[in-house]
Amino acid sequence: MDAFRLMSSSVSPSVKSAVSAGLEAAYRDDLPFATPYSGLMRILVIEDERTLAGFIEQSLRAEGHAVTVCHDGESGEAAALTGDYALVLLDLTLPGKDGLEVLGGIRARMPELPVIVLTARAAVEQRVEGLDRGANDYVTKPFSFEELLARVRAQLRSPGQRESSVLEAASIRIDLRTRRVQRDGHDVELTAREFELLAYLIRHPDQVLSREQILNAVWGFDFDPGTKVLEVYIGYLRRKLGAEDGSDPIETVRNVGYRLRVPRG
Repeated sequence: MDAFRLMSSSVSPSVKSAVSAGLEAAYRDDLPFATPYSGLMRILVIEDERTLAGFIEQSLRAEGHAVTVCHDGESGEAAALTGDYALVLLDLTLPGKDGLEVLGGIRARMPELPVIVLTARAAVEQRVEGLDRGANDYVTKPFSFEELLARVRAQLRSPGQRESSVLEAASIRIDLRTRRVQRDGHDVELTAREFELLAYLIRHPDQVLSREQILNAVWGFDFDPGTKVLEVYIGYLRRKLGAEDGSDPIETVRNVGYRLRVPRG
């Protein structure tokens, strides 16, 4: 396929095999990807092979999930601990910080967060070590994307990892499955990025969220923290969500960030 021929010759053979085995699954729309969940989820991918990470991201987005990708252990662990994710896909061989160290850091602070390990380390003792360190599942490269997506679905169906498909706060109602948004019963048309930003805010009603938290969650951990893109998109949401009485549901907290304000009483 053309996309496979575009991969750099520097990509490792194991990654090329993984991509080749599952490439078709990443692009076909007739495969049974979308098993119904209680809601669509935010997933973190920590993988230093950028080509493989890109295909994993595309496959997960095809199922409707919001995906953040990190390419080294330190930024990946930091994102996992601050980004409100439902699942982490974690490579073990990472620059900066080994995947097992990252797994240990996640388990120390977020023992309930599901982690699927992705690795070329195929020996039985290595798989056992990963599971003993707290991984929920273990996928060996090369792998089929269909199998990986099935394992993701299995983890997201686990008790405690379900989220209602409908979120409501501050007279705003969003449906994660249909991506329909309403304010005071009136439909609001949002772009994909506006929808992700609003979904993140509405998951944390009345909570002050820093610029860094929001940028990490919606645009990805590697996004330039000095950018003004967040302010631009907050402005878009304010204009589209404005009520007839002029009330603004999104409050600016000076020198900190933003809050979706929920009226009292």
